[in-house]
Amino acid sequence: MSNKKHTTTSGIEIKACYTSATPMEEKPGEFPFTRGIQKDMYRGRLWTMRQYAGFSTAEESNKRYHYLLAQGTTGLSVAFDLPTQIGYDSDHEMADGEVGKVGVAIDSLKDIEILFDGIALKDITTSMTINATAAILLAMYIALAKKQGADLKQISGTIQNDILKEYAARGTYIYPPKPSMRLITDIFEYCSQEVPKWNTISISGYHIREAGSTAVQELAFTLANGKTYLKAAIDKGLDINVFAKRLSFFFNCHNNFFEEIAKFRAARRMWAKITKDLGATDEKAQMLRFHTQTGGSTLTAQQPLNNVIRVTNQAMAAVLGGTQSLHTNGYDEALSLPTESAAKIALRTQQIIAFESGVTDTVDPLAGSFFVENLTDEVEKAAWAYIDKIDAMGGSVNAIESDYMQNEIANAAYRYQTEIENGDQILVGVNKFTQQQEGINDVFNVDDSIRLLQTEKLNDLKATRNNEAVENALKRLGEAAKADINLMPLIIDAVEHYATLGEIADVLRNTFGEY
Repeated sequence: MSNKKHTTTSGIEIKACYTSATPMEEKPGEFPFTRGIQKDMYRGRLWTMRQYAGFSTAEESNKRYHYLLAQGTTGLSVAFDLPTQIGYDSDHEMADGEVGKVGVAIDSLKDIEILFDGIALKDITTSMTINATAAILLAMYIALAKKQGADLKQISGTIQNDILKEYAARGTYIYPPKPSMRLITDIFEYCSQEVPKWNTISISGYHIREAGSTAVQELAFTLANGKTYLKAAIDKGLDINVFAKRLSFFFNCHNNFFEEIAKFRAARRMWAKITKDLGATDEKAQMLRFHTQTGGSTLTAQQPLNNVIRVTNQAMAAVLGGTQSLHTNGYDEALSLPTESAAKIALRTQQIIAFESGVTDTVDPLAGSFFVENLTDEVEKAAWAYIDKIDAMGGSVNAIESDYMQNEIANAAYRYQTEIENGDQILVGVNKFTQQQEGINDVFNVDDSIRLLQTEKLNDLKATRNNEAVENALKRLGEAAKADINLMPLIIDAVEHYATLGEIADVLRNTFGEY
């Protein structure tokens, strides 16, 4: 018998055999929701199959959305380009070479009108991966919904709006942490009154994991950030039983099948405890609802079709872990933005799991497995140890300002890379079962000429809009930013007058400064 120590990616030791587990008293849909947030889970309603897309111009992305909707996608998910994420218009010198590359370029309400052309916002849910400029993009979405005549009380979707993980892992922040937190709580407050079905934040572990964290770190740092948002909203005088219902989470799913399932089950249990301890009494305010995306950093450029199997494995773990919505990555994403054929296979992967595998027929099928129950407990215990440490520092903002989270993630990434290089971790096609490159020739490229196109659109816009009205709207926003006033109505007003994203972000830069 080998003496090799078996561990999960987070270093939790795995025994050769499990012979008992703590008995499960709870049922699905009951506190603390380890077994899922609905009594009937996927028997009642499948997860939302939400494919992430967005590239080049609003016109091009609109075509991809119509294609995905025709293929059976049930929710849209918008990727924005880097200039949009950090508050620059496409004609800004900082935007050079980045326009439309990692997502769609949005400069004004005009672009949002084109992006959703022929799509009724009242009939779909939309998720927008946007953080520093979340208030501006949400304002544009609301403005379009109003123009379409939709009832704002009924439109639904999610903005990521999770700035803390930007400082810790991803880097698309603009303002310092404290004014950034103000914008987030302004959105919470505004939406709880005006757009009550909107998920005002998607607290994201995804990018923490992509930056190299372990599964346990992803869970711990994400929930610690969530706790910080809860406290900020409570400090603003908001009712946890109202606003906590509109928080959602966004997790990654990597290759270690059982650890990922345990992570999702532990996450629900831990969040139920965190919200209850902070005063939530309404069950819906104690529930952790989450979107999952399969792990981009697990995909290899070598033997790209192997990624179809990785994505299937990860998607299955997310479903067995009880996700509310799912994005499956394209097999060619280590090479380029996904081609249409890769996007279709990714969606078909979810449809085959949903309709052919049988895993949706019963709730929490792995409950009571000695291994899964023990691993759920172990993951939870390891995550609480991190959260206690962060609490002792005074919460996530302090832990980020002192580089604690960043260093923990960097150390984990370094350990993993070392294990790949010395062969302790096997990556099929990379450090074992390798072969001469087989070519995938069909890669997706975004042309640099998009910047010229967007600049033309901006010039036309500025020549035809009422510039005096824009200036007045921006002036009012600047004054409000200096005072203790909710900024959302003023941002919506500026957007409706066709102020650009960059103009609005600049007004806030002038007041808040840059980080």
